[in-house]
Amino acid sequence: MSSVRTVLGDVRPEDLGVCDAHDHLFLSSPQLPGQELSDASAARAELEAFRAAGGASVVQWTPLGMGRRAADLPLLSRAAGVHVVCATGLHQAAHYAPELLKKLRGRLADVFVSELTDGIGTSGVRAGLVKVAGGFHALDAHARWTMTAAAEAHHATGAPIAVHLEMGTGALDVLDLLCGELGVPPERVILGHLNRSPDLVVQRQAAEAGCWLAFDGPSRAHHATDWRMPVAVRALTEAGFGHRLLLGGDTVVAGARSVDGGPGMPYLLGGVRPRLALELGEELVNRVLTENPGRAFAVEWR
Repeated sequence: MSSVRTVLGDVRPEDLGVCDAHDHLFLSSPQLPGQELSDASAARAELEAFRAAGGASVVQWTPLGMGRRAADLPLLSRAAGVHVVCATGLHQAAHYAPELLKKLRGRLADVFVSELTDGIGTSGVRAGLVKVAGGFHALDAHARWTMTAAAEAHHATGAPIAVHLEMGTGALDVLDLLCGELGVPPERVILGHLNRSPDLVVQRQAAEAGCWLAFDGPSRAHHATDWRMPVAVRALTEAGFGHRLLLGGDTVVAGARSVDGGPGMPYLLGGVRPRLALELGEELVNRVLTENPGRAFAVEWR
Protein backbone atom coordinates (compact mmCIF):
# COMPACT_ATOMS: atom_id res chain seq x y z
CA MET A 1 0.00 0.00 0.00
CA SER A 2 1.08 3.57 -0.65
CA SER A 3 2.11 5.65 2.35
CA VAL A 4 3.65 9.02 3.14
CA ARG A 5 6.94 8.74 5.03
CA THR A 6 6.82 11.21 7.93
CA VAL A 7 9.39 11.78 10.65
CA LEU A 8 7.23 9.69 13.00
CA GLY A 9 6.74 6.85 10.54
CA ASP A 10 4.66 6.03 7.49
CA VAL A 11 1.05 7.24 7.39
CA ARG A 12 -1.84 6.76 5.00
CA PRO A 13 -2.15 9.54 2.42
CA GLU A 14 -5.68 10.38 3.59
CA ASP A 15 -4.30 11.04 7.09
CA LEU A 16 -2.21 14.05 6.02
CA GLY A 17 -5.14 16.43 6.28
CA VAL A 18 -4.57 20.04 5.23
CA CYS A 19 -0.99 20.08 3.96
CA ASP A 20 1.61 22.77 3.40
CA ALA A 21 3.32 20.90 0.56
CA HIS A 22 6.50 23.02 0.41
CA ASP A 23 7.99 24.74 3.43
CA HIS A 24 10.94 24.88 5.83
CA LEU A 25 11.17 24.63 9.59
CA PHE A 26 14.97 24.74 9.54
CA LEU A 27 17.31 26.05 6.84
CA SER A 28 20.74 27.65 6.68
CA SER A 29 22.95 28.64 3.77
CA PRO A 30 26.00 30.84 3.12
CA GLN A 31 23.75 32.51 0.53
CA LEU A 32 21.50 33.74 3.36
CA PRO A 33 23.88 34.91 6.11
CA GLY A 34 22.24 35.94 9.35
CA GLN A 35 18.81 34.78 8.20
CA GLU A 36 18.98 31.17 9.32
CA LEU A 37 15.95 29.17 10.39
CA SER A 38 17.70 27.58 13.34
CA ASP A 39 15.55 28.28 16.42
CA ALA A 40 13.70 25.15 17.54
CA SER A 41 11.35 27.14 19.79
CA ALA A 42 10.37 29.37 16.88
CA ALA A 43 9.89 26.32 14.67
CA ARG A 44 7.54 24.81 17.24
CA ALA A 45 5.62 28.08 17.58
CA GLU A 46 5.27 28.26 13.79
CA LEU A 47 3.96 24.71 13.60
CA GLU A 48 1.49 25.43 16.40
CA ALA A 49 0.31 28.58 14.60
CA PHE A 50 -0.17 26.56 11.43
CA ARG A 51 -2.12 23.96 13.38
CA ALA A 52 -4.31 26.66 14.95
CA ALA A 53 -5.10 27.94 11.44
CA GLY A 54 -6.33 24.47 10.44
CA GLY A 55 -3.11 22.89 9.15
CA ALA A 56 -2.30 19.25 9.76
CA SER A 57 0.93 18.45 7.84
CA VAL A 58 4.06 20.15 6.52
CA VAL A 59 6.56 18.91 3.95
CA GLN A 60 10.01 20.33 4.69
CA TRP A 61 12.08 20.57 1.50
CA THR A 62 15.38 21.34 3.28
CA PRO A 63 17.98 18.89 1.87
CA LEU A 64 21.13 17.55 3.48
CA GLY A 65 23.87 19.97 4.46
CA MET A 66 21.51 22.92 4.95
CA GLY A 67 20.71 22.71 8.65
CA ARG A 68 17.55 20.58 8.40
CA ARG A 69 17.98 19.31 12.02
CA ALA A 70 16.30 15.99 11.38
CA ALA A 71 16.72 14.81 14.98
CA ASP A 72 14.57 17.71 16.22
CA LEU A 73 11.68 17.10 13.83
CA PRO A 74 9.97 14.17 15.65
CA LEU A 75 9.83 16.18 18.89
CA LEU A 76 8.34 19.16 17.09
CA SER A 77 5.85 17.01 15.21
CA ARG A 78 4.58 15.40 18.41
CA ALA A 79 4.48 18.67 20.36
CA ALA A 80 2.54 20.56 17.68
CA GLY A 81 0.35 17.66 16.56
CA VAL A 82 1.39 18.18 12.93
CA HIS A 83 2.73 15.56 10.51
CA VAL A 84 6.17 16.52 9.20
CA VAL A 85 7.89 15.06 6.13
CA CYS A 86 11.66 15.50 5.87
CA ALA A 87 13.79 15.62 2.71
CA THR A 88 17.08 14.20 1.60
CA GLY A 89 18.70 15.59 -1.54
CA LEU A 90 21.09 18.37 -2.50
CA HIS A 91 20.54 21.99 -3.49
CA GLN A 92 22.59 24.12 -5.89
CA ALA A 93 26.37 24.07 -5.45
CA ALA A 94 26.42 27.65 -4.17
CA HIS A 95 24.81 26.51 -0.91
CA TYR A 96 27.70 24.20 0.05
CA ALA A 97 31.38 24.17 0.84
CA PRO A 98 33.35 22.55 -1.99
CA GLU A 99 34.78 20.06 0.49
CA LEU A 100 31.35 18.60 1.23
CA LEU A 101 30.51 18.20 -2.43
CA LYS A 102 33.86 16.49 -3.01
CA LYS A 103 33.09 13.97 -0.25
CA LEU A 104 29.78 13.12 -1.89
CA ARG A 105 31.25 12.40 -5.32
CA GLY A 106 30.65 8.84 -6.42
CA ARG A 107 28.23 8.02 -3.61
CA LEU A 108 25.45 10.60 -3.75
CA ALA A 109 22.70 8.18 -4.78
CA ASP A 110 23.73 5.80 -1.99
CA VAL A 111 23.45 8.63 0.54
CA PHE A 112 19.97 9.51 -0.71
CA VAL A 113 18.83 5.88 -0.55
CA SER A 114 20.26 5.43 2.94
CA GLU A 115 18.46 8.51 4.24
CA LEU A 116 15.21 7.34 2.67
CA THR A 117 15.40 3.79 4.01
CA ASP A 118 17.74 3.57 7.01
CA GLY A 119 17.51 7.09 8.36
CA ILE A 120 19.39 10.37 8.52
CA GLY A 121 22.55 9.95 10.55
CA THR A 122 21.77 8.65 14.02
CA SER A 123 18.41 10.46 14.21
CA GLY A 124 16.32 7.47 13.16
CA VAL A 125 14.32 9.85 10.95
CA ARG A 126 13.74 8.61 7.42
CA ALA A 127 13.35 11.09 4.59
CA GLY A 128 10.14 11.05 2.58
CA LEU A 129 11.35 12.75 -0.61
CA VAL A 130 14.45 13.80 -2.54
CA LYS A 131 14.97 17.54 -3.11
CA VAL A 132 17.19 18.78 -5.96
CA ALA A 133 17.51 22.03 -7.89
CA GLY A 134 17.87 23.38 -11.38
CA GLY A 135 19.57 26.56 -12.54
CA PHE A 136 18.27 29.72 -14.19
CA HIS A 137 16.88 28.58 -17.54
CA ALA A 138 19.47 25.81 -17.62
CA LEU A 139 20.84 22.64 -16.04
CA ASP A 140 24.52 22.84 -15.18
CA ALA A 141 26.80 19.88 -14.41
CA HIS A 142 25.92 20.04 -10.70
CA ALA A 143 22.19 19.88 -11.42
CA ARG A 144 22.65 16.93 -13.75
CA TRP A 145 24.75 15.13 -11.16
CA THR A 146 22.25 15.63 -8.36
CA MET A 147 19.24 14.80 -10.54
CA THR A 148 20.90 11.65 -11.81
CA ALA A 149 21.48 10.57 -8.21
CA ALA A 150 17.89 11.49 -7.33
CA ALA A 151 16.62 9.34 -10.20
CA GLU A 152 18.73 6.41 -9.01
CA ALA A 153 17.32 6.86 -5.51
CA HIS A 154 13.79 6.97 -6.91
CA HIS A 155 14.29 3.75 -8.86
CA ALA A 156 15.66 2.07 -5.72
CA THR A 157 12.98 3.28 -3.29
CA GLY A 158 10.03 4.80 -5.17
CA ALA A 159 10.60 8.18 -3.50
CA PRO A 160 9.14 11.34 -5.05
CA ILE A 161 11.57 13.95 -6.36
CA ALA A 162 10.91 17.63 -5.59
CA VAL A 163 12.69 20.19 -7.74
CA HIS A 164 13.59 23.79 -6.92
CA LEU A 165 13.16 25.72 -10.18
CA GLU A 166 15.43 28.75 -10.05
CA MET A 167 13.19 31.80 -10.44
CA GLY A 168 10.55 29.35 -11.68
CA THR A 169 12.48 28.57 -14.86
CA GLY A 170 13.76 25.43 -16.60
CA ALA A 171 10.74 23.24 -15.91
CA LEU A 172 10.77 21.51 -19.29
CA ASP A 173 14.53 20.93 -19.17
CA VAL A 174 14.09 19.25 -15.80
CA LEU A 175 11.36 16.99 -17.15
CA ASP A 176 13.43 16.12 -20.23
CA LEU A 177 16.26 14.98 -17.96
CA LEU A 178 14.38 13.29 -15.11
CA CYS A 179 11.53 11.73 -17.06
CA GLY A 180 13.03 11.53 -20.54
CA GLU A 181 16.65 10.50 -20.04
CA LEU A 182 16.48 9.03 -16.53
CA GLY A 183 13.13 7.25 -16.65
CA VAL A 184 11.43 8.76 -13.62
CA PRO A 185 7.62 8.58 -13.98
CA PRO A 186 6.30 12.15 -14.22
CA GLU A 187 3.80 11.53 -11.43
CA ARG A 188 6.78 11.14 -9.08
CA VAL A 189 8.18 14.58 -9.96
CA ILE A 190 7.12 17.78 -8.15
CA LEU A 191 8.13 21.10 -9.70
CA GLY A 192 8.44 23.94 -7.21
CA HIS A 193 8.31 27.73 -7.60
CA LEU A 194 6.34 27.73 -10.84
CA ASN A 195 4.60 30.90 -9.69
CA ARG A 196 7.91 32.79 -9.89
CA SER A 197 7.84 32.65 -13.69
CA PRO A 198 4.18 33.10 -14.63
CA ASP A 199 4.47 31.58 -18.09
CA LEU A 200 1.10 29.95 -18.62
CA VAL A 201 2.30 28.06 -21.69
CA VAL A 202 5.19 26.36 -19.86
CA GLN A 203 2.98 25.65 -16.86
CA ARG A 204 0.42 24.01 -19.14
CA GLN A 205 3.12 21.93 -20.88
CA ALA A 206 4.50 20.79 -17.53
CA ALA A 207 1.03 19.78 -16.39
CA GLU A 208 0.41 17.91 -19.63
CA ALA A 209 3.60 15.93 -18.98
CA GLY A 210 1.92 14.48 -15.89
CA CYS A 211 4.05 15.92 -13.09
CA TRP A 212 2.97 17.88 -10.00
CA LEU A 213 3.02 21.69 -10.03
CA ALA A 214 3.78 23.35 -6.69
CA PHE A 215 2.86 27.00 -6.21
CA ASP A 216 4.35 28.63 -3.14
CA GLY A 217 4.84 31.97 -1.44
CA PRO A 218 4.35 34.77 -0.60
CA SER A 219 7.86 36.18 -0.87
CA ARG A 220 9.41 39.64 -0.71
CA ALA A 221 11.80 38.70 -3.50
CA HIS A 222 9.04 37.42 -5.76
CA HIS A 223 6.10 39.61 -4.78
CA ALA A 224 5.89 40.99 -8.32
CA THR A 225 4.82 37.57 -9.60
CA ASP A 226 3.06 36.20 -6.51
CA TRP A 227 -0.11 38.13 -7.25
CA ARG A 228 -0.50 36.30 -10.57
CA MET A 229 -0.63 32.88 -8.95
CA PRO A 230 -4.45 32.69 -8.64
CA VAL A 231 -4.80 33.39 -12.37
CA ALA A 232 -2.32 30.64 -13.22
CA VAL A 233 -4.01 28.17 -10.91
CA ARG A 234 -7.41 28.98 -12.40
CA ALA A 235 -6.07 28.53 -15.94
CA LEU A 236 -4.60 25.14 -15.08
CA THR A 237 -7.79 24.07 -13.36
CA GLU A 238 -9.95 25.09 -16.30
CA ALA A 239 -7.60 23.08 -18.54
CA GLY A 240 -8.29 20.00 -16.43
CA PHE A 241 -5.18 19.94 -14.23
CA GLY A 242 -6.61 20.78 -10.80
CA HIS A 243 -5.68 17.28 -9.68
CA ARG A 244 -1.97 18.07 -10.27
CA LEU A 245 -1.64 21.22 -8.15
CA LEU A 246 0.08 21.68 -4.77
CA LEU A 247 0.33 24.69 -2.46
CA GLY A 248 3.05 25.68 -0.01
CA GLY A 249 4.40 28.60 1.97
CA ASP A 250 8.16 28.18 1.37
CA THR A 251 9.36 30.04 4.47
CA VAL A 252 13.14 30.26 3.96
CA VAL A 253 14.36 33.03 6.29
CA ALA A 254 13.65 33.82 9.94
CA GLY A 255 11.96 37.14 9.19
CA ALA A 256 9.36 35.38 7.07
CA ARG A 257 7.99 33.33 9.97
CA SER A 258 4.68 34.46 11.36
CA VAL A 259 6.13 34.33 14.88
CA ASP A 260 8.83 36.78 13.73
CA GLY A 261 6.46 39.22 12.05
CA GLY A 262 6.21 37.68 8.59
CA PRO A 263 3.39 35.83 6.84
CA GLY A 264 4.75 32.36 7.63
CA MET A 265 2.95 29.06 7.40
CA PRO A 266 -0.44 30.30 8.63
CA TYR A 267 -0.70 32.68 5.66
CA LEU A 268 -1.17 29.71 3.36
CA LEU A 269 -4.54 29.10 5.02
CA GLY A 270 -5.46 32.60 6.15
CA GLY A 271 -4.33 34.50 3.04
CA VAL A 272 -3.74 32.24 0.04
CA ARG A 273 -6.62 29.85 0.63
CA PRO A 274 -9.49 32.40 0.67
CA ARG A 275 -8.01 34.20 -2.34
CA LEU A 276 -7.90 30.97 -4.33
CA ALA A 277 -11.39 30.05 -3.17
CA LEU A 278 -12.66 33.14 -5.00
CA GLU A 279 -11.12 31.79 -8.22
CA LEU A 280 -11.75 28.07 -7.84
CA GLY A 281 -14.39 27.55 -5.17
CA GLU A 282 -13.92 26.07 -1.71
CA GLU A 283 -14.34 22.45 -2.78
CA LEU A 284 -11.47 22.43 -5.26
CA VAL A 285 -9.13 24.38 -2.97
CA ASN A 286 -9.83 21.85 -0.22
CA ARG A 287 -8.88 19.02 -2.58
CA VAL A 288 -5.67 20.79 -3.58
CA LEU A 289 -4.72 21.15 0.09
CA THR A 290 -5.68 17.63 1.17
CA GLU A 291 -6.14 15.00 -1.52
CA ASN A 292 -3.41 16.20 -3.88
CA PRO A 293 -0.53 16.14 -1.35
CA GLY A 294 -1.54 12.68 -0.24
CA ARG A 295 -1.24 11.41 -3.81
CA ALA A 296 1.93 13.38 -4.56
CA PHE A 297 3.93 12.17 -1.57
CA ALA A 298 2.47 8.69 -1.06
CA VAL A 299 4.71 5.89 -2.31
CA GLU A 300 4.74 2.11 -2.41
CA TRP A 301 8.12 2.13 -0.69
CA ARG A 302 10.76 -0.33 -1.79
